[in-house]
Amino acid sequence: MSGYTAPLADMRFALAELGGLPQLNLLPGLRDATPDVVDAVLEEAARLAGEVLAPLNRPGDTAGSAVRDGQVASPPGFADAYRSFWQAGWPALPFPPERGGQGLPELVATAVNEIWQAANMSFALCPMLTEGAVVTLEQHAAKELQERYLPMLISGEWTATMNLTEPQAGSDLGAVKMRAEPRSDHFLLSGQKIFITWGDQDFTDNIVHLVLARLPDAPPGSRGLSLFLVPKFLVREDGSLGERNDVHPVSIEHKMGIHASPTCVMSYGDHGGAIGYLIGKPHDGLSCMFTMMNHARLAVGVQGLSISERAYQQARGYARERVQGQAAGFKGSVTIVHHPDIRRMLMIMKAGVEAMRGLCYTTAASLDYLRHAADDGLRRRHEQRFALLTPIVKGWCTELSQEITSLGLQVHGGMGYVEETGAAQHFRDARITTIYEGTTGIQAGDLVGRKLIRDGGRVMGILIAEMKQAADALLETRDAALAAVAKRLAAGVVALERATRWLLDHHAADASIPGAASVDYLMLAGTVCGAWQMARASLAVMQDGYDARLRQAKLVTARFYMEHLLPRSQAYFESIQAGHESIMALGEDQF
Repeated sequence: MSGYTAPLADMRFALAELGGLPQLNLLPGLRDATPDVVDAVLEEAARLAGEVLAPLNRPGDTAGSAVRDGQVASPPGFADAYRSFWQAGWPALPFPPERGGQGLPELVATAVNEIWQAANMSFALCPMLTEGAVVTLEQHAAKELQERYLPMLISGEWTATMNLTEPQAGSDLGAVKMRAEPRSDHFLLSGQKIFITWGDQDFTDNIVHLVLARLPDAPPGSRGLSLFLVPKFLVREDGSLGERNDVHPVSIEHKMGIHASPTCVMSYGDHGGAIGYLIGKPHDGLSCMFTMMNHARLAVGVQGLSISERAYQQARGYARERVQGQAAGFKGSVTIVHHPDIRRMLMIMKAGVEAMRGLCYTTAASLDYLRHAADDGLRRRHEQRFALLTPIVKGWCTELSQEITSLGLQVHGGMGYVEETGAAQHFRDARITTIYEGTTGIQAGDLVGRKLIRDGGRVMGILIAEMKQAADALLETRDAALAAVAKRLAAGVVALERATRWLLDHHAADASIPGAASVDYLMLAGTVCGAWQMARASLAVMQDGYDARLRQAKLVTARFYMEHLLPRSQAYFESIQAGHESIMALGEDQF
């Protein structure tokens, strides 16, 4: 089983040329994110990931977590690794200095999160959720709650969870039944939550649960949900820890993958009620929780990128070492990297990873503009761009990761199906990414319903125009290789534009049309957005300062993407245009 080495050269390229880090460095509050600082951060993150986190990935998968005496016991080594993680200041990376953070851009934090998730996805889920909780508390919690909980969460000394799902309430949060009874200065929560990632652990002194529940006077459905902060241990006014709260893990799920990450069944109020504190206004919990969910959607998209990079590295390493068969033009037995079909699979993996990285970093940069730009119009444009791209990042990157991790297993042949090689773990771990934080269908419904139809395609139209400009810029270079990239990008953009117009023209004819077409539309948008990133990379790498080896790799990889992945966009368009009739034609009893 191979280890993990952060691809720093590719990451630096994507940060500078696709994420636009030099431009972000000019924004108020981000001027300390100089190239030397960012390089030092990436180098140190790569070291911790390679030396500490990655070596725990396979043992953690084998050992798993368990509930013992009312508490989760994490896999051996995880507690020490987390101690090293928070003591080095990593959880504080993207938060403002006035709150104890390091004030680096979300773009840089996204790159660092890629490293954590690739090294050890199970481990990295814990700080990922804590970061989302911090953002939620910053935006919605009362000052008193912020002062009491944020310093310890930002430092990483405490962790946080997101508690939405119940046995009868998965994607339909309107079915949540957990109760919250008001008391003088707090609430008492009772009920059960399931699928709670890192709902408990044994390596921090406290855990902060963000919990959706209903007040006694709550209206039915999702409009009756409120959000509460429920600590594992109560916190006194002086910040010290008090008694154990009435919340505990009942069990952990036996999952297909991410075995080291405990996915808990959590029980609240078995002994009178778990003490919680309201976040935001009564009955406005879903709006508050969407702050954390949107942060998590981007982060899960990055997981799709990360686990794909890890699978690619392992497949590449195996292909370079495994001697098997003969190849045209070579004498004797060869390593399998010489076989065209192995090359095909490795190129799909490589091109997919680079396209995903560009899209994830571009989306994270919009979040930085939204938070830091002085110009109101610029902030608004990036707020809309971030909202449009987030479901694409989450849906497309995680769906593509299913293909890439499967190809990683295929490159290994029979050895990939043997757990000891580790290829199967990446395949298993990746599978959850299309499901949690909203399935691909939910992301697609959000993209088509809320982000496309609701505004008549205006924001998507702006993005399409920007893609056309990228194609024109490639043509203006009068370089033959770039012209070929531009031609294929333009064809993909036409497919996206026609699909967008078809949906806008036909969605009102039948209520089933948007739902029937939405996943194909998301995959079409993601595939074309990936091509856009590859085109931008092709143009950037032709500038002075990039050596010939990197230039060739980027140009060939972009050409491969345009020739072998982008043609899928036409098939997605044809599926969309075919409509919904054959999808909905069979009766229920015919399935």
